[in-house]
Amino acid sequence: MNTIITIGRQFGSGGHEIGEKLAEYYGVKCYDKELLSRAASESGFCKEMIQQHDERPTNSFLYNLVMDTYSFGYNASSFVDMPISQKVFLAQFETIKRIAAEGPCVIVGRCADYALADNPNALHLFIHASEDFKIRYIMNRFDDITTEQKAREFMSKKDKQRQSYYNYYSSKKWGRADSYNFTISSSTFGIDGSTKLITQLVDDFEEKKTSKG
Repeated sequence: MNTIITIGRQFGSGGHEIGEKLAEYYGVKCYDKELLSRAASESGFCKEMIQQHDERPTNSFLYNLVMDTYSFGYNASSFVDMPISQKVFLAQFETIKRIAAEGPCVIVGRCADYALADNPNALHLFIHASEDFKIRYIMNRFDDITTEQKAREFMSKKDKQRQSYYNYYSSKKWGRADSYNFTISSSTFGIDGSTKLITQLVDDFEEKKTSKG
């Protein structure tokens, strides 16, 4: 495989598990929380600081300022003046680009599809699922979530965070079909079925690239 797979996901849809299965199938790395550790080591931020701002938006974020700063190069003084959330976003943004430059991999969340929007070797996916599926998945995964109501509240909170983060930091809309190359319902196909479907997509994607070349 020569493709970088990015996965956006609803909470409880199994997006992380699908990402790990894809990475295992292709013999490549899957970056989810691992991306935070690397962003911390490469940026100089402590891991706790990166985790604190992980996929969480802030109202003080100035989208145009950051994009201008990122696009045209920032000097030391402008970087120092940035809010910490801004610096964390840029650190993750840079790390995602470096990881992608190293070769094929799977990257889960963190606006990776936006960071790699211009990368011709990247395939951008979004995993969603029915509410019943997500509630069951969350209750199976987290021992401390023992009721459907708790699972529903946790799911809603996490998805709102992810949506706000994505919509803040990218020029696209989280979960909307035209923001991605393909969206998949894991409750329709199951975790293994969704993984198999994605491998077929990747094979077709790579075949199309080869024929163009």
